[in-house]
Amino acid sequence: MQVFGSSGTRGVANEELTPAFALRVARAVGTVREESRFAVGRDTRLTGRMLENAVASGLAAVGADVDRLGVVPTPGVQAYAADEGVPAVMVTASHNPAAYNGLKLVGPDGVELPVEALERIEEALLGEAFEAVAWDRTGTDRAVDGANRRYVELVLESVERERIADAELTVALDPGHGAGALTSPDVYRELGCRVVTVNAQPDGHFPGRDPEPVPENLDALGRLVRASDADVGIAHDGDGDRAVFYDERGEPIDGSASFAALAAAEVEAGDTVVSAVNVSQRLVDVCEAANAELDLTPIGSTRIMTRIGQLEAEGERVPIAGEGNGGVIFPGYRISRDGAYIGARFLELLADGAAASDVVAPYDDYANVRVNAEYDGEAEREALLAAAEAYADAATADDGAGLTTIDGHRLDYGDAWVLARPSGTEPVVRVYAEARTEARAGELADDLAAALRAAIE
Repeated sequence: MQVFGSSGTRGVANEELTPAFALRVARAVGTVREESRFAVGRDTRLTGRMLENAVASGLAAVGADVDRLGVVPTPGVQAYAADEGVPAVMVTASHNPAAYNGLKLVGPDGVELPVEALERIEEALLGEAFEAVAWDRTGTDRAVDGANRRYVELVLESVERERIADAELTVALDPGHGAGALTSPDVYRELGCRVVTVNAQPDGHFPGRDPEPVPENLDALGRLVRASDADVGIAHDGDGDRAVFYDERGEPIDGSASFAALAAAEVEAGDTVVSAVNVSQRLVDVCEAANAELDLTPIGSTRIMTRIGQLEAEGERVPIAGEGNGGVIFPGYRISRDGAYIGARFLELLADGAAASDVVAPYDDYANVRVNAEYDGEAEREALLAAAEAYADAATADDGAGLTTIDGHRLDYGDAWVLARPSGTEPVVRVYAEARTEARAGELADDLAAALRAAIE
């Protein structure tokens, strides 16, 4: 797909992602979809209302009515879509910096549209095959109040509320000035937790930190955990569909470790777990211990959600899925990422008195390394990819490594793995590696990256 990538379409607002472009996307969506009513929501970004107006106009121009939800987390928009049976457009750039914005497309089941549906919309967009309606058939729009409250109540009724309340936990929360600031404090307080916050004022400038919930942006959360003697720290991205954690010492928990801990509590023999090709060995270990299958997809939440739907249609049970970036999916709840719900499910792991550090300790003994091999032009890109293929062929023949090629080349060595895949946004081939020690991971990554670079020197 040229327009819709692993999670919608994004760009610098008013430069790459303009109101004119958003209007064209909305016209394509309204033309391809059969529904006559849509919901539109946005996160806290300064350009959100501008782009929401363009989306609403584009939908109305092809005859669709629009429910305007205002500032709502992405999972709140998805919950509204599923409850009302209407598709939705979410205006968000998720974890990208403040200058960015984007569009996510959601079906009437509350799930991001699968790849094949996005391809049809993209074809209409690129071909400008838009439906045009007469002036007296254009759609109307209305402001809808209460979407955030409906979402909060959904999360509350979907977790073990009394068990969490009985634990009398203290939660340090950093919603990063995003849409989750309007909902997550209420969720955790109404679960009976003492809640202390930082960066909890909705603000599209993101003054306290960048929206991406990675350790380099979360020093304030670590300090808050320590100062408040909290049991756990929880942080969201800009649209509130991810949750990452800090332990009771104010130390970051690797997203793959928290994913593995959540999975270990869910997975049974015969289940299938879905994750991306850069999946951590931690999750591999959990699946092997439970005698469950691990199904890998290309990187990106859209690919993962599409695969969950396919497997469930085939009769497979998929209790958990996602990526190690805080984007965990519990299909029994909904096939979508939901930061507040993920956080509440982690609180369930603490409800019997275990410390957060103890909960993830069995899955915290791997080291990760990532390096980039840069290229200039298509010829160098192809040379790097050819070198990755040759390296993988040699590793499988000489070292007995397992090879996965659904998105780049991933080599599994049992105790470690390394992956080379082209970036979808930058002129680099990324090399990821994971092992029990940083030295081993670094050796794998550096060796593969050196082979790639040698191909263009």
